Amino acid sequence: MLQAIVFFPLIGALVAGLFGRVIGHKVSEYVTTGLLIVAAVLAWIIFLPIAFGGGAEGAAAAHAEAIKVPVMRWIQSGALDLNWVLRLDTLTAVMLVVVTTVSSLVHVYSIGYMADDPSRSRFFAYLSLFTFAMLMLETADNFLQMFFGWEGVGLASYLLIGFWYQRPAANAAAMKAFVVNRVGDFGFALGIFGAFVVLGHVDFDGAFGAVAANKDTTIHFLWGNWPALTVVALLLFMGAMGKSAQFLLHTWLPDAMEGPTPVSALIHAATMVTAGVFMVARLSPIFHESPVALTVVLSVGAITAFFAATVGLVQNDIKRVIAYSTCSQLGYMFVALGAEAYSAGMFHLFTHAFFKALLFLGAGSVIHAMHHEQDMRKMGGLRHKIPVTYAMMLIGTLALTGVGIPGTSIGFAGFLSKDSIIEAAYGVGGTAGTFAFWSLVVAAMFTSFYSWRLVHLTFHGAPRGGSDAHAHGHDDHAHADDHGHGHSAYDHAHESPTVMMVPLYILAAGAVLSGMVFLNQFMGDPAHIEAFFKGSVVVSETAVEAAHGSPFWVKSAAFVAMLLGFGAAWQMYIRDTAMPKRLADANPGLYQFLLNKWYFDELYDFLFVRPALWLGRALWLGFDDWLIDKTIVEGLGNRIRDVTTQVVKLQSGYLYHYAFVMLIGIAALLTWAIAAGGLLG
Repeated sequence: MLQAIVFFPLIGALVAGLFGRVIGHKVSEYVTTGLLIVAAVLAWIIFLPIAFGGGAEGAAAAHAEAIKVPVMRWIQSGALDLNWVLRLDTLTAVMLVVVTTVSSLVHVYSIGYMADDPSRSRFFAYLSLFTFAMLMLETADNFLQMFFGWEGVGLASYLLIGFWYQRPAANAAAMKAFVVNRVGDFGFALGIFGAFVVLGHVDFDGAFGAVAANKDTTIHFLWGNWPALTVVALLLFMGAMGKSAQFLLHTWLPDAMEGPTPVSALIHAATMVTAGVFMVARLSPIFHESPVALTVVLSVGAITAFFAATVGLVQNDIKRVIAYSTCSQLGYMFVALGAEAYSAGMFHLFTHAFFKALLFLGAGSVIHAMHHEQDMRKMGGLRHKIPVTYAMMLIGTLALTGVGIPGTSIGFAGFLSKDSIIEAAYGVGGTAGTFAFWSLVVAAMFTSFYSWRLVHLTFHGAPRGGSDAHAHGHDDHAHADDHGHGHSAYDHAHESPTVMMVPLYILAAGAVLSGMVFLNQFMGDPAHIEAFFKGSVVVSETAVEAAHGSPFWVKSAAFVAMLLGFGAAWQMYIRDTAMPKRLADANPGLYQFLLNKWYFDELYDFLFVRPALWLGRALWLGFDDWLIDKTIVEGLGNRIRDVTTQVVKLQSGYLYHYAFVMLIGIAALLTWAIAAGGLLG
């Protein structure tokens, strides 16, 4: 069963990628989508008995150690004997459900969304390849196998973001994602090397077993000796920062919106961005022994949550708003990991997949209805035209903003999982814990504001935009037509086809129910959590009890922040619609600072891109072109040609010329001999 889940997407990718032109687009779509649906069903069959212990088999699965399924022998080099093994435990089962469910729904949705694209066989091949790479990462039983899936996800994301390669912006975004992730992956690779040097094992069980014996070991790195496990953990986390778009390595994520909307849903909900969270959770035994690394993870997550939420306040592209929301929510997950509430981090990853995929696919439905317009300032009043999509977006927004009853287990998915993280951050205490707690509370208020701002601008009020609305918008489709301008786009707006709406219904159910249904498994009492995860992650009773024991005002803080954000959005975009412009005009510096994403792109362009271009140009024109080509290759060739040209002129072909030269030579020899003899005499 596990082999089928992992390799069905690969089979679909090969069929659609290699034979798509032969079998046609429809068959490619049905083959890849059908295989993903089967994989998703099998993943739920594995997960539900683990979660609820249904029957004897379910109870056995719930309390079983990791199951390992050998695939083949892989690497043999000296003492290193590494097999390719599929690892199944609770952590893997959670990720299998998330990835296969969202991916299969994205496949179904794409049948409608990409219906007019002439390269959709290739698109579905890339989607399935992406899913396969993520599944390989999740089922890895050793560092190298995880790295294989890690890089496979990076490759597939490059292909999907740049799917519409005719567009320079898409190519630039794909390259940016690839390059920024290589920075993080460099640290990840060093972390793997360090883990092997320090722990002596590449497989997870062996490495985790050697952690206790090496917790006081030091390693020489850069300019001094450092605690070995701290160095290894921080290097590994560097990889997670790149893949999960954490602060400083986040710049690729918003530009990934250049890919088709289904790609955005897949990347931001289920695959690439959650890989870093999964990796830190999988390697929790290593992070557990390094308080310094945990503090770094906590702090970076808190900064990311706050930073991305501030940028989302003023973005106008509907997909970019949701993208920055993803970046912020990933910060929440890393705060949970840094607080050693690993189960809370995985809980938010689990629930986030449903409501974030719902929001992205709902945004795709809006874009589809508005003839590929993405600027929210050119929308408005759409609740009358697409009421079902409006309802789905409302459910996603309620889940994202965390609507529920404080102090109870009643609420939308995001309410239960996000509040668990905020409570865990408060339980950490100290400077780092206090900073993380308040950063997350403020981020919750900002999240509520920009989420309801999106709803109000898109669905409420009167239709906006003029005849040039589309011309200045961001075209989401490579082959978008020109007939949707301003009010005409609104007039022709209609609900998406059923094949696009059904995935929204399923995701909406998850956004409503997943938190309440699975709360006890992820954030019940420590014994229940331990029984559920069964050693697949470290379960810190201290962190869990601190979260449960937080005062009521802490449990209510995020809810109050959500209400404040909602009230501010209603005041500015329903009651007094001129207020946002007045605030922007009164604070132009702050507005531009947020609109330009804290100027990180400009800063990196100044620090890294321009010097790299200057150095490359200098090496090209100065070293390669002038020194190598013109001075050495062409220069030496020209000098040889000049000499040979002059020498050739001596070869006239006349006999008397050669005789004359011979006489001159003989005379010169005689002169030398006489002079030499005279001197000797």
